[in-house]
Amino acid sequence: EAYLCRPPQLALDRFRIITGTAFGEHDRSWIKLNMPDDPTVTIEDVTSQYACIGLWGPRARVILQRVTKSNVANAAFPYMTAQNIAVGDVPTLAVRVTYVGELGWEFYCSMEYGQRLWDVLWQAGQSDGIIAAGYRAIDSLRLEKGYRYWGADITPDYTPFEAGMGFAVRLDGSTGSPRNFIGRDALVKQKAEGIQRKLGCLSLADQTAIALGNEPVRHGDKIVGWITSGGYGYTVGKSIAYAYLPLEHSKVGTILDVELFGERVAATVE
Repeated sequence: EAYLCRPPQLALDRFRIITGTAFGEHDRSWIKLNMPDDPTVTIEDVTSQYACIGLWGPRARVILQRVTKSNVANAAFPYMTAQNIAVGDVPTLAVRVTYVGELGWEFYCSMEYGQRLWDVLWQAGQSDGIIAAGYRAIDSLRLEKGYRYWGADITPDYTPFEAGMGFAVRLDGSTGSPRNFIGRDALVKQKAEGIQRKLGCLSLADQTAIALGNEPVRHGDKIVGWITSGGYGYTVGKSIAYAYLPLEHSKVGTILDVELFGERVAATVE
């Protein structure tokens, strides 16, 4: 995976946190630094114990229903929830989450069942044209969908409100009382004052020009931002890039320039 998803709650006092492949040590260190200094909370890295296979696409539910007795209809298995289900003869924790913008699940099983889980899903999807897709395919789809990438599109330098992730921030509890978390006061202040910049999506006029990240974005001769991530969107047929832009330059249809290897390429705010 390349994201941090909402941790499935396995019990009232037990959670599984799923993070990006390259960020396990980062997240584990942050949790350890902020956990209570007593034995009431423990953390265990179980990465090597589990295999993970994602099934994503418009036919994902049809394929999955062929190999499970569990009800995987939307009402019975909503987005961003997790359930223990059998996929074929493999016990899994199925997480209804996707990084590609399509219907789908991630399945976590004990490592020794990984090959069997793959075989069950692969066979079940043959009549629907199932394919094996790698990370670059996933990255292209997430760019089209607008899913953020930790370490590039979202970093400690930006706030959730600037990143368009305000929906994931709850400043008050269910009773209206304040929720205490690191950075809350800063977010309360920013929400009251308003943001000055936000993450915007750009499409480059030259479809063969691909932004890799950190390229300057210009309005006239002024640098107004830097590319956070980019790539080609094969579904939309466009070169896509993301950048934090001042509000006055973030309106849809605004024409900017992205400097790629010394050349300026026109880009439109989408």
